[in-house]
Amino acid sequence: MSCNVKSLKVTYNPINKENTFTDGDCVSGHVTLEVTKDCEIDSLLIKFKGKSEVLWSEKHGRSTVYSHSKDKYFSIKHYFIRDPRGDDNQTPLTYQVGDTYSNVVPQGCHVYPFTFQIPSQNTPSSFKGSDGKIVYLLESKLSRSMRMVTKDSTKINFVGKTDLNSYPGLMTPQHKTQDKKMKFFTSGTVSMDVNLEKSAFFQGEGLKVTAYIQNNSSREIKPKYSVHSMHSFFAQGRRRFSMKDIFKEVGEPIPPSTNQNVTRILQIPHDLEPSILNCSNIKAEYRLKVYLDVKFASNPEIGFPIVILPASQVSATAPPPADSGSGF
Repeated sequence: MSCNVKSLKVTYNPINKENTFTDGDCVSGHVTLEVTKDCEIDSLLIKFKGKSEVLWSEKHGRSTVYSHSKDKYFSIKHYFIRDPRGDDNQTPLTYQVGDTYSNVVPQGCHVYPFTFQIPSQNTPSSFKGSDGKIVYLLESKLSRSMRMVTKDSTKINFVGKTDLNSYPGLMTPQHKTQDKKMKFFTSGTVSMDVNLEKSAFFQGEGLKVTAYIQNNSSREIKPKYSVHSMHSFFAQGRRRFSMKDIFKEVGEPIPPSTNQNVTRILQIPHDLEPSILNCSNIKAEYRLKVYLDVKFASNPEIGFPIVILPASQVSATAPPPADSGSGF
């Protein structure tokens, strides 16, 4: 039977205004098939899968070395039309009780609804970096005899839930100190004693930094703050690393021979990607740096690892203290 497929399209139904999904959610949608004349189909299916993949290349002399790694989280397949000659014995979906879809599709546009439930298995959030990605994909495939396979796919934005019980240190305070003796064009000493209330912060939350700064030097100093991301990719025993500044802020200057208690609330961007800590070949981490800008001298600094949690989890977690500057 001669057959022309005009289009094959996968669409899904958003369940919230952020257009995100999380563990246990149902993903429903439609596969829309349009044919220009009656068409005989061997199989028509919809697949839902989650995976991470890492790939990069490096030059070593005249040769190029490729590093590749892939991890599959799940793969679920539903047939609308199943080829009885195939080796997959999965029961095809029905459009009415007991009625299966015909493998002969008449001319026109046809809609095939589907629903998947996302497995609750601590999978990482969607991610795209310079050398790797974590994707959750809906893919439809149409097969016909003696014809090329027709495919279409679309990604969903998955935001995983972080089990705080698995990372008990996330809600404990952090504290570090730094002392430095000035040399060359600046004399005296500077020191800082810095505290964070915790290590994990939600998207959009205020990150409160408190510091006791002693400026026993001959120059004015400025406290500065920066947050940067660190992406690590792992494949075949190798590691690829990239770092990027997210934002920087500058505090008020502290005059010479002065001691001050300084408090700064840094606003975590609402769209900052959550940390990735539960993936075998990709890690997305963040670090806060607090440092003192001293003219004509090396700047003393303190670094804190921080974890960014999705804002969708805030309702399931105890709210932050009222004075933390949180937007929640």
